[in-house]
Amino acid sequence: MNMGSTKRSVCISEGLQVKLEQTSRWLKHSKNWVISRALEDYLDRVGYDVLAAEARRQSLLASGMVTKDEAFWRKRADAAGWK
Repeated sequence: MNMGSTKRSVCISEGLQVKLEQTSRWLKHSKNWVISRALEDYLDRVGYDVLAAEARRQSLLASGMVTKDEAFWRKRADAAGWK
């Protein structure tokens, strides 16, 4: 999974720092490991949510169903060649 690494600096609250240290000790892994796993998990979930929302949007558009934010989606729809 590790294709090389890059150092990054981030600022976190004291409360989050305490949770990170506790989690690191409990899991018996480094703080870097915990942060990397947490970030991977978060980005995977966000990516999935974005894909699911887009699939739903396209399904509604293709079915012709009207939604409360239809104008918003119609502006962003790539429906070229659907008609």
